Amino acid sequence: EPDHVYVIPPNTDLSILRGVLHLIEPVERRGLRLPIDFFFRSLAADLGERAIGVILSGMGSDGALGLRAIKEKGGGTFAQTPASAKFDSMPRTAVDSGLADVTASAQELPAKIIAYLKHAPFHVSASAPEKDESSLAKVLVLLRAQTGHDFSLYKRSTIYRRIERRMGLHELTKIADYARYLRENVQETELLFKELLIGVTSFFRDPKVWEELRDSVIPEVLAAHPEGGVLRAWSAGCSSGEEAFSLAIVFKEALNKIKPAQHFSLQIFATDLDKDAIDKARAGLYPENISADVSEQRLAAFFVKHELGGYCVKKEIRETVIFAPQNLVMHPPFTKLDFVTCRNLLIYLDAELQKKLMPLFHFGLNPNGILLLGSSETIGGATDLFTPLPGTSRLYRRLDSGRHADLSEFPFAFTGARFEPAPSRAEPAPPPPSLQVQAEQLLLERYCPAAVLVTKEGDILYVSGKTGKYLEPAAGKANWNLFAMSRDGLSNALSEAFHKALRENAVVTLTNLPLQSSDATQLVDVTVHPMDPQALRGMVMVLFKDVAEPASVAERGLAEQATRSGAPSPELTRALQQARDDLQAAREEMQTSQEELRSTNEELQSMNEELQSTNEELTTSKEESQSVNEEMQTVNQEMQTNLDELSRTGNDMKNLLDSTDIAILFLDNKLLVRRFTPATARIIRLIPGDIGRPITDLVSVLDYPSLAVDALEVLRTLVPFEKELSARDAQWFTVRVMPYRTRDNRVDGVVITLTDITTSKALEAALRKAQSDLEARFTLQATAAADASPQAPR
Repeated sequence: EPDHVYVIPPNTDLSILRGVLHLIEPVERRGLRLPIDFFFRSLAADLGERAIGVILSGMGSDGALGLRAIKEKGGGTFAQTPASAKFDSMPRTAVDSGLADVTASAQELPAKIIAYLKHAPFHVSASAPEKDESSLAKVLVLLRAQTGHDFSLYKRSTIYRRIERRMGLHELTKIADYARYLRENVQETELLFKELLIGVTSFFRDPKVWEELRDSVIPEVLAAHPEGGVLRAWSAGCSSGEEAFSLAIVFKEALNKIKPAQHFSLQIFATDLDKDAIDKARAGLYPENISADVSEQRLAAFFVKHELGGYCVKKEIRETVIFAPQNLVMHPPFTKLDFVTCRNLLIYLDAELQKKLMPLFHFGLNPNGILLLGSSETIGGATDLFTPLPGTSRLYRRLDSGRHADLSEFPFAFTGARFEPAPSRAEPAPPPPSLQVQAEQLLLERYCPAAVLVTKEGDILYVSGKTGKYLEPAAGKANWNLFAMSRDGLSNALSEAFHKALRENAVVTLTNLPLQSSDATQLVDVTVHPMDPQALRGMVMVLFKDVAEPASVAERGLAEQATRSGAPSPELTRALQQARDDLQAAREEMQTSQEELRSTNEELQSMNEELQSTNEELTTSKEESQSVNEEMQTVNQEMQTNLDELSRTGNDMKNLLDSTDIAILFLDNKLLVRRFTPATARIIRLIPGDIGRPITDLVSVLDYPSLAVDALEVLRTLVPFEKELSARDAQWFTVRVMPYRTRDNRVDGVVITLTDITTSKALEAALRKAQSDLEARFTLQATAAADASPQAPR
């Protein structure tokens, strides 16, 4: 009922059917409940463009998917400013995802909603004949000029609904006003472009389709490739990537289920017109409310919880999909495909474009390839290209048909000139009245021909003189277009001359055009003049001039006599000649168009071959890169093993040098300190910072000034050298100098070992002293003995 607020009780879901609210018991499942998404989706399905969704303060991301559904149906979406919300998580998700049309504080939102309702799309007439086609064309031209994408082949009803929704948000009632607003606000062009690209997508939309794909279709395709290999798929219009990842997941599930003997993998090319959606899909990060569409088993198997919230697609699934921006109707298609999914895109295109897309999909698929369409889409008249698979799902198999895609008819690009909006003309201040100005004004009013200044599309910008004789407002909605307002007798010829003048950028003059009036026929000369001045460039001046001299009496008599005798009158002769001229011009244009189409066809065929060649080269490069990557991984493992072994060896060497009590000094070829043991620091004053210093700069307790000279001599001769040297405090050392040899027997410095022999020297001195004492004692004893013995007889 109006003027009521309904609050659902705990542990229930709210739905709506034909304007009646219903309480539903929620499905038992672990994880988050999403009652707002559930209700918003129901609201969008039931009320369409009359639905309005408002997100206020709240925790989590509930409501974001529902807002997308409302916006796709043409409804209004509002959100509280996150800064004004006590809990900003829900409104911030809606704002950051670009789904909220209007953002304001809770106090300002009611006024915003009421203003939107006063100008809502359903208050604007939706009757196609009453639409302003000229203003709509301006909107489409501005879109093409700003974004490079053409929407003229989209369904008119969809375009009108999207445009009128933006008009309601800006409180505009006429498309002409919106076209003016669009021209003055470049940012609105981007917003309208996003509006036209809005599409509802979710994981495993229409679950039965994905079950059939997993349980029957994919196993059949795998069985047709007993040798295994890489299968290719194309997800056209993938939006934010849910559909592409759904295909990758069901393919993985099918492989796990049947466990084929050969190795299979799937490469998915996912494309969309919206670059922002592609960037989001590449990130592979989705909010927590995808649990409404993805089962707990799939969340556990193919997703991981992100540290910032939400779910992230696992690496094995993410690497299956390649995302790229692509315009389906302008860029070349992918080829050699086993699967093509194009769901809920064709419903936005008109029948002519749908008819051209079917041969394109047929061209890209391999024999017996699978085409998957949306639940509301069919192949139309392309029954000779595809055959439906059993069941109610929109799954089709490619047929081998003699008819191939005629790419020359496909709108790959536009060759027309870019739309150049007419420059605004500031009104100058009126000059003071003078005789010259008044005289020129009189001449303009009485003697100059009637004229109109128009744009390249024929929209009238300025009128000079009395043009009522040649132009009149068309019946119905006001339309200030030259061709819509031209009177009978001028319309066809004027249109032909106008476009000819634009093509050739030259003045075109039509003479003696018969203009029908209520009482007589007036002959008129029309001149179409493209403007050259910079201020008027892009505009066209059309001048009307009555033929001054009427037909003479003799000519009228001849005409009447010819009429009585059955001969054609001069008026019929002129009309016939005009028709012949128009026919000849049409033939010339048609021949020119055929030549351009033929040239375009050849260029496109060449481009397609180049793209196929490039694709094969890229595939080869990818395989080579994979091979190099594997080799690098092997080398990396070997290097890691060597590094570990080297680390262990280094540790062993360090412990060995630290545990030994022998002083060892390592010098390089320049006698710079390279390494030393702790015992060396007691003999030669070394600290860790001395590594790299010359040995001659260091203080030593050794009495060995020729150490550097001896070391250089060992480097020169490669002969080890050994010497015993004294030191301070009565110390003695054995100094041994030998070459430092690497494992490859290369000399890279010297090794000096210093062995403390002080103890042995002391023992040696003691022994020498004891020996000397014994020798002296023996001598004394011998002398004494000699003296004591009797003298020998003489």
